[in-house]
Amino acid sequence: MIVWLNGTHGAGKTTTSEFVQQLLPDARVLDAEKVGEVLMDIKPGLPATDNFQHWKPWRPLVVETARRVLEYTGGTLVMPMTVLVESYWREISGGLTEHGIPIHHFVLHADQTTLRERIQNDKDLGPSTFRFAYLEPYAEAAHTWLHKEAEVIDTTHITADQAAQQIADSVLDRRERGTSGILDAW
Repeated sequence: MIVWLNGTHGAGKTTTSEFVQQLLPDARVLDAEKVGEVLMDIKPGLPATDNFQHWKPWRPLVVETARRVLEYTGGTLVMPMTVLVESYWREISGGLTEHGIPIHHFVLHADQTTLRERIQNDKDLGPSTFRFAYLEPYAEAAHTWLHKEAEVIDTTHITADQAAQQIADSVLDRRERGTSGILDAW
């Protein structure tokens, strides 16, 4: 199965994914950004874009990478990755579902003030215009489709390990109830 952690920059996806991995049996973290990095390393480069997700190969490569890793290892893949374009999410989630891979989709959410403070004060990356640029697209996606497609975990006033515990509890509860987590729309 896949536990997909969505949400914009500063919501806590990467940190939370590490805690989720520790809480779920046979879990591994697969960061789909690494697929984008492979595409960015192609020389000469692919057509210019401000986001590797716009490159058509990225989405099916994410599906195929996740499928092959799960085929090889079994267990659970925890995938922290922002996907704010609904058609891109549909392509990825549809591809995974076609392969019979259950998806537990979570959105880590925080209010705009908190997100701005986290991005501004990030000790590793520092303030980032790239990350700030995604706050409005996230708000739009959250309002129009994203929060309807996933279980929302508000990280505004909780730590990453507390968010991870909520996610793990939800996933394990679904397993006990025997629900797959595959998106109902598919």
